[in-house]
Amino acid sequence: MTAAHHHRPIVESAPAHDLRKATWHSEDDTAAFARQLAAQPLLADAFITLHGELGAGKTTLVRHLLRALGVTGRIKSPTYAVVEPHEAPGLAIWHFDFYRFSDPREWEDAGFRDIFAGPGLKLAEWPQKAAALIPPADIAIHIEALDDHERCVTLQAHTARGRQLLHGMDA
Repeated sequence: MTAAHHHRPIVESAPAHDLRKATWHSEDDTAAFARQLAAQPLLADAFITLHGELGAGKTTLVRHLLRALGVTGRIKSPTYAVVEPHEAPGLAIWHFDFYRFSDPREWEDAGFRDIFAGPGLKLAEWPQKAAALIPPADIAIHIEALDDHERCVTLQAHTARGRQLLHGMDA
């Protein structure tokens, strides 16, 4: 037997169960997904990245998720502050928006490594602006606006926690 028969390939496609696709026909579908995600016990220490163009619905999804988790009061976008902390019953949440980063080292300079090393839910919009400095996402959510209401959504698990989260959901 050759070495190829003894070792897994170095580069391979993600298994089908690590990837889910859905179409959200309205904001009600976004809210329903957020409620389903909020019900997952493993979400408490997850890291979720949100991808999509401006206006795709990333912040809208986060707002619905935070409400489903029990966050009260005003939920504002962290576009200018870069991070907005939130508290839900028994859960610390950090919502990041790296859109304004011009250099990935800004993530390191801001001291975010300590937040990511601690417990709590971390949600990050525009994670590519922090490049390889952030840890791998448990789940990457890619949102594409098809029109004013409809969204094509792809969920991809990148960790064991992410796979377990996806397994417990319909998408």
